[in-house]
Amino acid sequence: MAKPNYSFEKRQRELAKKKKKEEKLKDKTERKSVGEGEPESDAEESTGEPAAPDTDQPAS
Repeated sequence: MAKPNYSFEKRQRELAKKKKKEEKLKDKTERKSVGEGEPESDAEESTGEPAAPDTDQPAS
């Protein structure tokens, strides 16, 4: 029976972790650059002021 190569397996795990970390960092920088260029639609809609009451219904 062949002897397992633990150092190879460890290196593969390290490379997978490194790749995942780099992808997360890339996604984070992309989100940040998109956020700076254009305001989100939710941010434009919420002005902090209460909405006007409906005028369709009579006042009681």
